[in-house]
Amino acid sequence: MSHQEIEFKNGMTETIKLSTDQIKLMSLFQNVTGATARDCIEDEKQDRVIFVVNHGKMGLAIGKGGSTIKNLQNVVKRNVELVEYSEDPSEFLKNMLNPKLVSEVKINKRLDGSLQAIILVDAKKKGIVVGREGRNAEKARLLAKRYFQISSVLIQSPEKIME
Repeated sequence: MSHQEIEFKNGMTETIKLSTDQIKLMSLFQNVTGATARDCIEDEKQDRVIFVVNHGKMGLAIGKGGSTIKNLQNVVKRNVELVEYSEDPSEFLKNMLNPKLVSEVKINKRLDGSLQAIILVDAKKKGIVVGREGRNAEKARLLAKRYFQISSVLIQSPEKIME
């Protein structure tokens, strides 16, 4: 793996570094889907590649009946997941976890100054939102930290919240 990196600013003040491999994956993504990826995260633990796409480009990236994303998965030989970018951290978190299933996102500053996101979901849908082996929750944690310096992401059902 090559260690040449490029850097870009995310929505905040942080700089995101991309390896040559990630840049190649983003180029491949654009060639296969016709959509531009803003970012690419290789999640070895879950054997997946997560692409962050610009607002409004999800349909193009997925393709009719999922055909485009399936082609991309066949080429990269790993699971491919897409997240639609938003400059609003609450919206971005909803996009990562399925906006239809998230009822509310609260972002709080903790006593130590770090940021925490609390995502409220219906108790019956919590398993779907968290994902098998917590894969969706993990994706939300990775991206919330990478883009908005949110160090903690909690997925809760309203009846379990203690104020």
